Amino acid sequence: MISDWLSRVGSAIPRGFSRHYILELLAEQPMTGKEIIDKAIVQTGGKWKPSPGLIYPLLGRLLEEGLIEEHENGRYRITKKGVSIASDIKSAHNIMQKHLEVMFRIGNMGRFMTMDLIDRISAIGSTLSSNLDRMTEEEKNKYKEFLINELKKLNNSDNSAEQTKINDKSIL
Repeated sequence: MISDWLSRVGSAIPRGFSRHYILELLAEQPMTGKEIIDKAIVQTGGKWKPSPGLIYPLLGRLLEEGLIEEHENGRYRITKKGVSIASDIKSAHNIMQKHLEVMFRIGNMGRFMTMDLIDRISAIGSTLSSNLDRMTEEEKNKYKEFLINELKKLNNSDNSAEQTKINDKSIL
């Protein structure tokens, strides 16, 4: 996950990424704050060195939201609620990745559209991740419905573009 972002943006870490990164790590195994920092440094080859001033307050917020829990040994473990959130994020990522791969295959226009889409999704994702705990269940459902409809439109657009490309080849 982190290597995908770094390959695209260099050393810049998008806002809200750390939150998802921690949940992903803790879904694999319980860890201390220091272990989380060390893992990030190793995985990025030293390009990202999250500070304790970033990680520990974020762990505190995740604790308050009930997404993780702390045990006596100082290790943090993801909760069922946290697993659910992490799973939703991973599902959305997989759906978007499939759509992006199709768009990349379309060519230069697809690349332009893809990069624009990535930037927009990053901005939306960052805003949502910082406000998710304040959203009502109704707001979350409306947002989920919106995303599903947008993904359907994107899928239909991809299918139309692919069909046009096939038709153009058959004419030649």
